Amino acid sequence: MVAVYDHTHSAVAVAGLLLAAQAVPAFVVPAVVVRVEASRRRSELSALYLFEAVATAALAVLLLHFWLPAILLLAALDGIAALTASALLRSELARAAREEVESRPNGVLEDVEQAAEEAERSANAALNVGFSSTFVLGPAVAGVVVAAAGASAALYIDVGSFLICSALLLDLHPHVEEAEDGSVAARLRSGWQHVNEAPSLRGLLLAYAIALVFLQSAAPIEVTYAKATLHAGDRGFGLLLTIWGAGAVLGSVVFARSLHRSLGLMLGAGVSAVGAAYIGLAAAPSLAVACIAALVGGIGNGLEVPSLISLVQRLTPQRLQGRMMGAVESLNALGLAVGLPLGGALAAISSPRVAFLLVGLGAAATSVAFLRIRTAQAAPADTGPQETTRAPRNESPPGATSGQRTESAQVEAAPP
Repeated sequence: MVAVYDHTHSAVAVAGLLLAAQAVPAFVVPAVVVRVEASRRRSELSALYLFEAVATAALAVLLLHFWLPAILLLAALDGIAALTASALLRSELARAAREEVESRPNGVLEDVEQAAEEAERSANAALNVGFSSTFVLGPAVAGVVVAAAGASAALYIDVGSFLICSALLLDLHPHVEEAEDGSVAARLRSGWQHVNEAPSLRGLLLAYAIALVFLQSAAPIEVTYAKATLHAGDRGFGLLLTIWGAGAVLGSVVFARSLHRSLGLMLGAGVSAVGAAYIGLAAAPSLAVACIAALVGGIGNGLEVPSLISLVQRLTPQRLQGRMMGAVESLNALGLAVGLPLGGALAAISSPRVAFLLVGLGAAATSVAFLRIRTAQAAPADTGPQETTRAPRNESPPGATSGQRTESAQVEAAPP
């Protein structure tokens, strides 16, 4: 972003970069996830990170020989690989956690299933703590590197990180076999059919899609708010972002220590906290008060993301996990595509305070929907004509399940 702005001095060019890298992939990622899952080649997930390394190295070179159209194209391709890899990584992490529990000898079927679900949730919590920490540390490191050595140097560090990730994931094989038409279109239809046949999942995704429009609207408002409304300057803006990131780490830790709390309640609380933070920013008379609001908003972010992922996984059979994670990544990207223009428009036609108030009220209103969702464990055992398996890694002992879930078991999204 810094390099594109330095070469073009155009906010439109920066907006184009954001749309290419974060919004365009939303329309492609589900199909790419399906294509990767259908492949019988080994190490597809590792290959995605390797592709990101190559694309990022090419971006670093292009910044030295600047050509905006090629940069936008590479950013879009890199964004597709990034969101696909994120979806498959979440799916594979949950599967590995479940398989580790199911491979243990003995245990009653119900106890194994409950332990497997808790293992999935713990895995999501651990991943979210890692992601939240990088959201705090990454921009700080990038700021120092870009200022000292230029944007290309920071991108080359990125290349190294992608290569390390690729090496770490060599043994993961997110392949899914289905006893049906293996075409991309057919697999996408099966995922869409599951959403249509699972009212709780459909309602959850619809509510979250609406909430995302408000949650993702803050970015264009924040800079003007910090500089023009609070008169806090660049340092004040950086402080707000840092504290928000620290709150996200704290929220992730809270989620990790709340494995027996209702997921629907935690998702609603997380979205409510972000909405309350936006309202708090609208009313904050000083930078100190705004920082308190930012901490609350960060905690909300740290709660809502893993709660949503865990809920979607609980409502999805094992054979469709990758597809549903791809759908969630696409929803995030689409929310950004709609939210960024909305936040910018609200700030332009009113003021940063009014804009924060409106998006905060919108987010708080949508949080009610999550508290009302009853999430049936609608992911039955994969049997019959659509039986699916993944590439085996370890043989489970007799009696262990492979992602069996019971239709009749109910999980209350709201507290008792």
